[in-house]
Amino acid sequence: MKTEKHKWIKKFLLLIAAKPNILVGGQAVIEGVMMRVPGAYATAVRDPKGIIQTDRSEFRSVTERKPKLKKPILRGVIGLFEALKIGMKTLQWSADVAMPEESEKPKNKFLESLTTVFAVALALGLFFAAPIGLTTWLFDKDNDPFTFNLISGVFRIVFFLVYLLIISLLKDVRRLFQYHGAEHKTVFTFEAGKPLTVENTREFSTLHPRCGTSFLFIIMLVAILTFAVIDSILVLIVGDIKVWMRLILHLPLIPLVAGVGYEVLKLTASHRDKAFFRMLSAPGLWLQKITTKPPDDGQLEVAVESLKAAFGEKLADYEGRKFTAEAIG
Repeated sequence: MKTEKHKWIKKFLLLIAAKPNILVGGQAVIEGVMMRVPGAYATAVRDPKGIIQTDRSEFRSVTERKPKLKKPILRGVIGLFEALKIGMKTLQWSADVAMPEESEKPKNKFLESLTTVFAVALALGLFFAAPIGLTTWLFDKDNDPFTFNLISGVFRIVFFLVYLLIISLLKDVRRLFQYHGAEHKTVFTFEAGKPLTVENTREFSTLHPRCGTSFLFIIMLVAILTFAVIDSILVLIVGDIKVWMRLILHLPLIPLVAGVGYEVLKLTASHRDKAFFRMLSAPGLWLQKITTKPPDDGQLEVAVESLKAAFGEKLADYEGRKFTAEAIG
């Protein structure tokens, strides 16, 4: 009985000693940063006159309004679509603020829609269809599900790496990557329980374990195993697998792969003290050496203002406390 009592005391002490978790993250936008916190998100952008403008919106995920949807994998799929929606909205707002002369021009909605469709098609072609097509063309492994998906997965990762290296050479993209670094430094500062100042953010790394770059890399790894299992089932049903079968079957499963990737990233972020999870998250951190660059003080100031604006009057309730990083940023 005494041992049982001591066990519960130990659990209680561990519970009160543990860092509380909280979802804080964001993304770089044009000449600024978007930050998302519980219940809201805000974007801060420096306009051509050098003034930082902010825009804040209240937001509650559908998984919070409907707890039944907060199931493993499903919550990741929903979160991904919500993040894309918020990202597109804040990116457009940042463009209007940073480049007002462009926003004043008459907008051709058809042309904008066509551009979006082209961008999505290009991404699917480069990172989805091309690896499958090349693997089929160069290797006779169509009916060996694991080997086929391993090879196509390597192609996908190589294409992604080359793509990042090429765009990182562009001046505008480099500035975007600097704001990306500023976002990470600011989130680290908050999670460490330090006051949100430019001075405090300088000491932190630009590499964060919950970054979208790490998420994309994990999705690529998860895709290898997921599609290998799906293809194995397909082989049992139809025998020989054709290219068009893989394209038709794999494409609708991308959200499922993203949902599994979310759970894996969440797991690695909350167990960074264990060697296995450190190894799993290492490639994503290496990739961030491309997608994040050291920011200047002006960029750090924008990121700090963004996070302050997101919290608003609630910031005082969180400042000075340390937080874990279990949720995607």
